[in-house]
Amino acid sequence: MFTRTIFKVLMVVLLLPVVSCKKWLDLQPQDGLTGAEYWKTKEQVQAAVTGIYASLLGSATGSRNAAETFFLWGELRADMLTSTLATTNEQIDVINVNILPTNSIANWKGIYETINYCNTVIAFAPGVLAKDATFTQTALDRAVAEAKAIRALMYFYLVRTFDQVPLKLTATSSDKDIISLAKSSQDTVLAQVLKDLNEAEVYAVTDYGDRASNKGRITKAAINAIQADVYLWQEKYTECVAACNKIINSNSFGLISGNDANLWYQTLYVNGNSNESIFELQFDNQALNTFYTLFNTNQKKFLANPIVMDEVYTVDFTDPLKYDIRADGAAVRATDQLIWKYMGLSNTTSRAQVESYAHWIMYRYADVLLMKAEAQNQLGNGQEALDIVSLIRTRARALIATQQNLAATDKVGIADYVLKERAREFAFEGKRWFDILRNARRNNYQRLDLLLDMIAGTVPPNRQQSAIAKFKDKNCHYLPIYTYELTTNKALVQNPFYK
Repeated sequence: MFTRTIFKVLMVVLLLPVVSCKKWLDLQPQDGLTGAEYWKTKEQVQAAVTGIYASLLGSATGSRNAAETFFLWGELRADMLTSTLATTNEQIDVINVNILPTNSIANWKGIYETINYCNTVIAFAPGVLAKDATFTQTALDRAVAEAKAIRALMYFYLVRTFDQVPLKLTATSSDKDIISLAKSSQDTVLAQVLKDLNEAEVYAVTDYGDRASNKGRITKAAINAIQADVYLWQEKYTECVAACNKIINSNSFGLISGNDANLWYQTLYVNGNSNESIFELQFDNQALNTFYTLFNTNQKKFLANPIVMDEVYTVDFTDPLKYDIRADGAAVRATDQLIWKYMGLSNTTSRAQVESYAHWIMYRYADVLLMKAEAQNQLGNGQEALDIVSLIRTRARALIATQQNLAATDKVGIADYVLKERAREFAFEGKRWFDILRNARRNNYQRLDLLLDMIAGTVPPNRQQSAIAKFKDKNCHYLPIYTYELTTNKALVQNPFYK
């Protein structure tokens, strides 16, 4: 399986960048090791590419894996989580809009480790053409395409989380490569993100020949999904629709039927790699995720906010046979607010800790459809947006209490409807904060109220006024630069709100 290959190669590839604890971004290997000794054969190139994926499952330096990082960045500041007695002070500070630069949740080290693996493949793989006669230009182009696409995805997460970030496109492969690098603007970084994605799209594969690779590695469809997401963030709606249509028109993906709720749940979330999936991180019993500790032990860090069942999905008390399949027994266990999406082996059976290998879904077909709906509404095609939302809701057997009857010309109403449907569809999949922020900042923060209204359901009453005052400053919508990075990279300056 592709996941087991990742796990095995991780042990090899992590030997490449041996980390220095006091260098920029902690990405430095022993001098000369990567360039002089490693890059000789096509097998080594493929191992290095596989190592990129391995770095998303587990860091060489003990940093949070990418799935946990994306969960924390995408959910902690939003409205669908609530704390427990075991929630850490750092996590509570983020929930309460009280994050400081010393908070390790703002530590981007693991993401930059992955970026450096990508940079290393991009820099050194071309040299193997002259050393291994069996290594073809086609194989090289595909390897570089995977590296560029993942690098683009990592930078997309960084700019949405921190706004301005260092943009490093060269490999830190020896001590001579260590530099202090200032932040680049969000526009500059996003321009590079799209450049990487557009170049990668030309050479990326459509089909690797097996399902695990098709869902666990970068494909053209995965690139198109990232492109759509970036365009939506940039308010480039025509381009977003075009990227979504590439996936839709490929006829390679579809929504998993919701006729049998348990089968739907197991197909999409337990087994993974479904026909709906476009790109997901492939955990398995050799490479467990960290979600069991976060959600299902006696020291669980988070529960679902009560509003998830009460307001997001709602309950039909007159007919218990009517329920949104995404709610109880899918996103959440209603009896105790347990976040179920990563904990269940079925609607009712829980995983053991050794079975904590639910995949982290980066993109799936429902996401593409709802991105298209959001973009079409902004383009004035409200009826198409409503038709897409109806398609998603029909599959999910959504309750009439969450249905809205809107005119096709009601752009604001439809935008809110799509946002609410995304909350139901992608609960706890790391998208909620970015969805709210994207909608709030549209048209020069025309919908700041989306952020301000959220505070009432997440921040304790004695802290709400402070949180509201902070959220009125758009610089507060991004995390601070972690203190350690400021001390080790003298070219960095703290983000404006935290100075």
